[in-house]
Amino acid sequence: MAKTILVVEDDTDILGLIEWHLKAEGYRVMTAKDGAKGFELAKREKPDLLLLDLMLPSMDGLEICKRLKKKETTEHIPVIMLTAKGEEVDRIVGFELGADDYMVKPFAPRELLLRIRAILRRADGKTEKSALIRHDELVVDPEKHAVTIGKDIIELTVTEFNLLFDLLRNKGKVRTRDQLLDRVWGYQFEGYHRTVDTHIRRLRQKMGPLAEEIETVRGIGYRFRE
Repeated sequence: MAKTILVVEDDTDILGLIEWHLKAEGYRVMTAKDGAKGFELAKREKPDLLLLDLMLPSMDGLEICKRLKKKETTEHIPVIMLTAKGEEVDRIVGFELGADDYMVKPFAPRELLLRIRAILRRADGKTEKSALIRHDELVVDPEKHAVTIGKDIIELTVTEFNLLFDLLRNKGKVRTRDQLLDRVWGYQFEGYHRTVDTHIRRLRQKMGPLAEEIETVRGIGYRFRE
């Protein structure tokens, strides 16, 4: 069955271009040119992926992302931010709210399709499967895509789960940012090392007392303690 992608973009030309390329790749496409309408459509239809412009009438992309990530029924939807803003602060705010990726206009449609395919592969759980991974009270179940610490269920986004999974699979080994970008995101992109740092920070916040098990190796990357 074709994957459904919701595009929320108020620029008619850009919206038409994206829609054409997505349909040519075989995706089912829904569109909205208004933030509030896009938000309601995302809640109702629960698309497989959301392409979300930052500057929108009635409700901006950051607010839409924040609201979707707070709802249990929509927090799993991967989000790619589309924006004309290229400043680092805008990118980091988007990632802090739970966005999976960020593209600055103008962008090449082929690159957008590459990132969409990579994110959908992650969302489908097409990573290496294995038995339960345990570390003290932490239990990661790759088959169920579930994480628990003691009796508590830890709600992670797809990206956060795959990041934790990779670190645990390589426990005791230093994982560089380039390695994590390639393994977790499925591709590398210039200037996006801060993406890894932001997702690590979000992951630590959710891990409570076990947050310190993810060590920062200054100037290199991260390591999960043995």
